[in-house]
Amino acid sequence: MPQGLSYELYKLTARLERAADELLRRQQGVSYARFLALLAVRETNGSQRDLARWLVQTEPSTSRMVTVLADHGLLEVTRLEGGGNRRQLRLTTRGAQLVERCGHLLEGRFEELVRRSEVPYEAYQRHTRQLLAQLEASQGRDTDAPGTP
Repeated sequence: MPQGLSYELYKLTARLERAADELLRRQQGVSYARFLALLAVRETNGSQRDLARWLVQTEPSTSRMVTVLADHGLLEVTRLEGGGNRRQLRLTTRGAQLVERCGHLLEGRFEELVRRSEVPYEAYQRHTRQLLAQLEASQGRDTDAPGTP
């Protein structure tokens, strides 16, 4: 069903992510994937495992990203004592500043897009939050598709 809302949301998300990646690379010198990883560290303030879960990635994939971000001075990685191979993550000052700049840039561009499309921003935000809340409430249920009630 290519004309369904689920397909249109997929297209919208893919195009927004591509546009965000191009914008961040051009104006901030960072990929959207790296920005998301840094944002996730700020949001979770946790371990590498927490970051992998937030990004919906495997731990080995996340480990490679963590290494790159730490090598660029955007992230501090500390091994937890008695935690085996667990690592605590924290943004450096430079990483936190990058997240702030990129977040403001992306939010401003998205607000502009919503305004130009004549979609009420507050209504769009409310509906998006309702959908996200439903997906989160549905996690852990035995379903055939993500978010299926």
